[in-house]
Order: sequence, then structure tokens, then C-alpha cells
Amino acid sequence: MKTKEVIVEEYSSDWEAEFRRIEASLNSKLCGKVLAIEHVGSTSVRGLAAKPIIDIDVVIEDSSYFDDVRSSLELLGYRYEGDLGISDRESFKYEGEATFMQHYLYVCAQDSSELKRHLTFREHLREDKDDREAYGSIKKLAARLYPRNIDAYIETKAPIIKEIYRKLGLLD
Repeated sequence: MKTKEVIVEEYSSDWEAEFRRIEASLNSKLCGKVLAIEHVGSTSVRGLAAKPIIDIDVVIEDSSYFDDVRSSLELLGYRYEGDLGISDRESFKYEGEATFMQHYLYVCAQDSSELKRHLTFREHLREDKDDREAYGSIKKLAARLYPRNIDAYIETKAPIIKEIYRKLGLLD
């Protein structure tokens, strides 16, 4: 799921609308199997510049629900990719019809540390204008400096993310 070209755009309300479209499709097959479908990541924060790629966490009660949810996601055109080196979340790549905006989908148990991290970070950025603006500025700078190097982009924005995580008690 590596981004080949790093593009960061100003916030667009279209992102929320697109999430709702994807969420409706997911609900058509996952209804009753999941606890929630969360719009996470930068596109979920009004006013935050972001790569125009939606991040979605599908929340399940516990890992015993995973195989059923995985089968349902596969029917919708998602391919399971494992945890991609990050424990407490399972990644899926959408390979269905090109009717949706690019998005990444993760399945997390409700007690997952990754889910907690995603939701806590999202809520903080929604509420804290200073951190939201600082994070957006670093993302735009990193995209300008490294338009074809996602690893350098991620490395450039890592210090501010860690600073916010520390503030929120998300680092050990």
C-alpha cells in the first residue's frame, strides 16, 4: 500500500461525503458483524491538509469476528494484506470497481491500541487548532520536499506526530 506520488491537498468536504459512500457500501455486507466504521486519518479532520486518501477503521468486538468480516470484505472487492508490520490492525486493499476514492481499510478489535491511537489523534486534531495547523504545515512542506519519496515524507512528519502522541499519553 505504498504511495508512489505524495500529494497533500487543502481540506475538502468531499472527503466526508466520499467516506459516507464507502461506509454505506461496507454496511451493506457488514451490518450486524461490526461495531462501527470509523473515518480516521487526516481526511477526517476538517481544516487539515491531507493526502486525498481516506483511512477507515472497521471495528469488531474481538478477533473471533475477524474471519467472518474478512470474507464479507472480500465479497466487496477487498484483498487482505495482513498487518503490514503494525500489530492490532489488519489491512485490506480495495481492488473492486473504481467507483470509490482511494482508501485504506483496517479491521481493529474494539480494544485495539491502534484503534485507540487513531481515534485519540483524530479527536485531538479536530479540537486543537494549533496542533492541526502545525501538523498540516509540516505535511505540506514534506510533500513539497519529497513528492516521490513516501518514506522521507513520513520521516519528516514523524517528530510532530510523536510530540502530539506524547502530549496525549500515546507513547510508552
